[in-house]
Amino acid sequence: MSFLMTFCTLLVNVLCSPLHLIHALGLYETYKRFFPLCLYWMSAKYNKKMYEQKKELFRRLPEFSKPGGQLTILEIGCGTGTNFEFFPPGCKVICTDPNPHFQKYLTKSMEQNEQLTYERFVVASGEDMGSVEEESIDVVVCTLVLCSVTDIPQTMREVQRILRPGGALFFIEHVAADDSTWTHFFQHVFQPAWYYFGDGCEVTRETWKHVEEAGFSELKLRHIEAPLLFMVKPHIIGYAIK
Repeated sequence: MSFLMTFCTLLVNVLCSPLHLIHALGLYETYKRFFPLCLYWMSAKYNKKMYEQKKELFRRLPEFSKPGGQLTILEIGCGTGTNFEFFPPGCKVICTDPNPHFQKYLTKSMEQNEQLTYERFVVASGEDMGSVEEESIDVVVCTLVLCSVTDIPQTMREVQRILRPGGALFFIEHVAADDSTWTHFFQHVFQPAWYYFGDGCEVTRETWKHVEEAGFSELKLRHIEAPLLFMVKPHIIGYAIK
């Protein structure tokens, strides 16, 4: 299967030559203006299918509040704000995303979730959140983001830097399938095209390895099969405590 996968991936790469050229010429940046609209639609569908999983995971958020009950959440790659409905009332939220064009959809989500206090929206990647103070965050939320960051280990270092001692990272991420499956085969074959459709998304990442190696004091991570398109069925879900 290895030879067949390599051959088919090469073929898809050839078919994606126009997209490679557009990217090389810097014209792909135009898509970033339209991607928030695509993600707004896709995120609504995702939330319906993953509602119970998200509800179960995020119900633990209040456990990481500061003494007195205040909870500060920073969401990496907040996108259109589809996680807001799962955050506990009264918590303070800091939103970060490298794409400034999400602002319109974030505003709409904020208006629909007035039970939260929104501090600010920071245009920043997960690898570089320098404007956020060290040990100032109770919880970092990261859902469907580590598939597209440039450097997962550096993102994990930034998470460790901004989390207070005893704070936690909550995550839901699609990941690479077991290499003995056809899902694994098609993930690798269609990755060249998927990269452009998903604005840098990579479905072949073994993200759990980076989370396991990030140096958290406690890690609750499990693999699940999400009720989604086969390419993104394999997921990891859980939380890690600093």
